[in-house]
Amino acid sequence: MNSYRQPGLVLTDRFFTVPLDHSDPGGEQIEIFGREVVAGSRAGEELPWLLYLEGGPGFGARRFAGAEAWLGRAVKEFRVLLLDQRGTGLSTPANRQTLPLRGGPREQADYLAHFRSDSIVRDCELIRPQLTGGAPWTVLGQSFGGFCAVRYLSAAPEGLSTVLITGGLPSLDAHADEVYRAAYPRIERKVAAHYARYPQDVERAREITAHLAEQRPDSAGHRLTPEGFQSLGIMLGGSNGSHQLHYLLENAFVRTPYGKELSDTFQEAMRTAGSFAGHPLYALLHEAIYGQDERPTGWAAERVRAEFPQFDAEISLKGDGPVLFTGESIHPWHFDVDPALRPLRETAELLATRGGWEPLYDTGRLAANEVPVAAAVYHDDMYVDTAHALRTAAAIRGLRTWVTDEFEHDGLRAGGPRVLDRLLALVRDEV
Repeated sequence: MNSYRQPGLVLTDRFFTVPLDHSDPGGEQIEIFGREVVAGSRAGEELPWLLYLEGGPGFGARRFAGAEAWLGRAVKEFRVLLLDQRGTGLSTPANRQTLPLRGGPREQADYLAHFRSDSIVRDCELIRPQLTGGAPWTVLGQSFGGFCAVRYLSAAPEGLSTVLITGGLPSLDAHADEVYRAAYPRIERKVAAHYARYPQDVERAREITAHLAEQRPDSAGHRLTPEGFQSLGIMLGGSNGSHQLHYLLENAFVRTPYGKELSDTFQEAMRTAGSFAGHPLYALLHEAIYGQDERPTGWAAERVRAEFPQFDAEISLKGDGPVLFTGESIHPWHFDVDPALRPLRETAELLATRGGWEPLYDTGRLAANEVPVAAAVYHDDMYVDTAHALRTAAAIRGLRTWVTDEFEHDGLRAGGPRVLDRLLALVRDEV
């Protein structure tokens, strides 16, 4: 263990060994990383533990700089473990560089099938007694971390003292097709709101899309396409995303000796926003997190998009309608345009066609839940369907919701201590 300080905090880096396949505990082992964080003034005290599960899939836990945002509130009463879920951050990372160690695409897909919320929760249950001496802990789950928390309630509620969820109540039974069938209308509403705020962006987006359709430039090996440009709509799910997207578009073109061209500034921003180099599991496992039966997910976002022709950029350009942005969806073309994903194209295809996924949620156990649970549900959340979330909330006994339009999906980041305070007050019957 390696301990060090930031202003007001003591941090300790911890590594744990867990089975790759929890049904074979004596088989291959992988490493899981967690960063323990405690207030410097309370470092020697016995404090209850709070486990933080990041959104994703595919993102390591946020790297904080001191007691900022919600972490500053949490360390007032908890010892916090910021967990890099398996395959992310420092936890035996899985990416284009490391996955070939497994073998070919088939071996890689079989390996990644062990990286869903069921395995993540079992990792947590092996780690917990090593830190708490067997005492249950509080879990704070953001987005996909909330999906993991609901799995935790289904599989090992004895390990939980309290559960706090922000923007992460999954549907308990929806197939990926249903998830995306609900998503596209939400995305369309977000795009309409953006264009109402910045009407000048309608023509800018059409001009950029037309240019990309004709030129299809390359930026550091990343192919810039109309579909890739549309996917910048993922920004619209964040609290400042509409403004960020607007400022990106206003820098799109420059005049050169050869005529009007896409600026280096815009191309670099689009390449950076569209790259999965830092979180490839987001692309590889994005639909697999919804698999719960014999049916493959089968590139659900791509198939369902065909039911919403208004998202077809070619159709939009032939007419006079706006080009609609997308977001929070993964498509086969991602694995063609992104150099970080291109070597994993066949692996992704095998995961998309894989069936026989184990169910993730035990509805009977959730209906009999005794763990105090509170969830922030963001009204018209672009990433997690509000109607699905509220149905799940009603199916978990005792769960208390805070439905708010004050924040977007990133409310835990944007709202910081206030969001955590509200959830803690709910589970403690203080509001």
